[in-house]
Amino acid sequence: MKLQTIACAVAIATGGLFFSHTMNEARAATNTAAVSQSIQPTQEQALVARQLATLVDRQHYLNMRLDANTSNRILDMYLDSLDPDHSLFLDAEVQNYKKLYGSNFGASLKAGNLTGPFAIHQQYRERLKQFYEFMLAELKQQQNLKQPNSYIEVDREKAPYFKTTAEQQNHWRKMLVSQLINLTISREEEQAKQKALKENPSLADGQDLTGPEDLTPAQTLTKRYTRQLERISRVKSDDVLDKTLNAMLATYDPHSNYYPPIDAIELNRQTTLQLEGIGVSIRPERGNEDYTKIETIVEGGPASKSGQVKSGDRIVGVAQESGKMIDVVGWSSSEIVGLIRGKRGTKVTLKLLGAGASMSQARNVTLVRDVIQEEDAGVRSRTVEVTRDGKKHLLGVIEIPSFYFDYRSRRAGQQYRSVSEDTANAFEALKAKKVEGIIIDLRNDPGGSLEEVARMLGQVIKSGPVVQIRDGNGNVSVFEDNDGGQQIYTGPLAVLVNLASASASEIYSAAIQDYERGIIIGSTTTGKGTAQVQLDTLAYGQATLTQRKFYRVTGGSTQNKGVVPDIKLVDIYNEEFGERKSKNALKWDTIPTAPFKREGSVQPYVAKLSQLSEQRVAVDPQFKYLNKRTAIAKVTSDQKQVVLDIDKRRAELLGLEKQTLDAENERRAATGQKPFANWESYQASLDALAESRAKMKANQRPALPEEETFVNEAANVLMDYAKLQNR
Repeated sequence: MKLQTIACAVAIATGGLFFSHTMNEARAATNTAAVSQSIQPTQEQALVARQLATLVDRQHYLNMRLDANTSNRILDMYLDSLDPDHSLFLDAEVQNYKKLYGSNFGASLKAGNLTGPFAIHQQYRERLKQFYEFMLAELKQQQNLKQPNSYIEVDREKAPYFKTTAEQQNHWRKMLVSQLINLTISREEEQAKQKALKENPSLADGQDLTGPEDLTPAQTLTKRYTRQLERISRVKSDDVLDKTLNAMLATYDPHSNYYPPIDAIELNRQTTLQLEGIGVSIRPERGNEDYTKIETIVEGGPASKSGQVKSGDRIVGVAQESGKMIDVVGWSSSEIVGLIRGKRGTKVTLKLLGAGASMSQARNVTLVRDVIQEEDAGVRSRTVEVTRDGKKHLLGVIEIPSFYFDYRSRRAGQQYRSVSEDTANAFEALKAKKVEGIIIDLRNDPGGSLEEVARMLGQVIKSGPVVQIRDGNGNVSVFEDNDGGQQIYTGPLAVLVNLASASASEIYSAAIQDYERGIIIGSTTTGKGTAQVQLDTLAYGQATLTQRKFYRVTGGSTQNKGVVPDIKLVDIYNEEFGERKSKNALKWDTIPTAPFKREGSVQPYVAKLSQLSEQRVAVDPQFKYLNKRTAIAKVTSDQKQVVLDIDKRRAELLGLEKQTLDAENERRAATGQKPFANWESYQASLDALAESRAKMKANQRPALPEEETFVNEAANVLMDYAKLQNR
């Protein structure tokens, strides 16, 4: 989440209670024939269920048997994954499911029997269909948007299931009213924004900020619900299998996951920075959500090489090799991605419609899928300047998006890419520029290869253990840097982290902190201290299974608690996610310390460094802005219910908007920029910025001021540290 987008979401956070069962999990697999309401598992799916159930029973870190007790928990998890708000299934139905399937859910999976979960999903789809039909019927009637004494719960995750259809449908009516209120207010704001753009076109900054179709809230919901009804018919057995196996795995821990074949492509992309496809990025078209358009094209990919695919083209149809053309107008972007991606060497045909062209001018382009290298998605390095006492100081920054490692290519004896090699090159490049210190930016880094993080720690410490690992049987192994004391970089070091820094990022920052090799700056990390084995030889799809747990060299686990920084900065995520918020997260514990020798001295300076940092942050316009924005966001996230009265909701929203606009204008005034005249102008400016950045490659997007202020503060902390050491 970027803070600059919070303002756009204020209306949703305050007034929008959107139904969570929107079938966004519906994927279009390569077999695109429409399915009937009766979906049956394939032999491969039954086999992979048996494989995974056996593995989780015997090889998961917890050594927790897949017995009757665990089976009942899996069923609860499965029902919650389908109906997280407890507003679809009735209490009697849930009790019947528990009676029929609860105690033997796990045993059935171990036998490859998917009858239970497929039967439940059948009723889920039928109830979902009833829901949309009910809402469409209700939309034909006048709805009362002024009910000052009526409220709807925002979060029903722990609420009981409804006992009667009447209770359930009363809640559905409340949901409808809430959505209509939200859409009414959103429409008013969109109209005001479009008016501001018309009066002052410069607000668009050259971007196309065409507004959505001018539909009434009832028309918008009618169109939306009709589209969701259509998606139900496109649900595949993969979707049911996905929910089933992930419910089983999530009962053990949050990071054991199953990936059907299409999703496995994305898993491989994250770990290797490559995928098999045609080399385009897509997103819904602005102003018309029925269409998905091509946003960017990867140089050297099949789409680029063809010369026939253009940015801005609408995708109106997709056909597999020797298959019929499927009309995808009205499909979600995720569904279309599922159609386009596929194995290297296979063909896919896109039916494309150029910007402004009529449907009769649509053209078919056949492309051969290939491996796409994400060259701009790896390690990036740059420099920043800090002025002290009239003198400029140059510091380096190494941004690490993940701990990627193309293990498949290495296993095949081919050339491969790794984060450790890219980081080593970045260190050398920055050393050549004679920087006075280096900041390792691990913000939003989800982790990756354990082998790679061990190599990277060896680049900055002399020698010794870097992480301890314990398996489910209590056996402890130690990863060591045993390169004989070689270091690529020996200078001042800082590591920048936040709540989205996880797993390998936490191993890296914890070791740097324990060795006192550098200063950890930012907010407490996510707390993912477990290691998963990647299962890529299953009968169908892939999976990850938690088998080990990480411990710092000092003996404490990174699990759950995460890494607490030496110098604390604002948490822009307000602790809204992470291990401490996850269901069934493993507990924090300790093991004995691994013998190691500290290589620096940081802790004696932390108190003074914190004091100096707090003084700067207190007057820094960007940090003042971030602190105000996170406080505003916390107000909305803490809401338990919302009123079903449009006047009250509008007043609440206007209050939040005023606070947000005031925070933005204070920042602009402090940085020499012209304040926005009103909320509409501010929103138009945010839209223009988002549009322009969406068209850039990741490595071409300049850092936003509210993001860069963390880097600047880290640079100042490093300079303070150097000064204190030299006293």
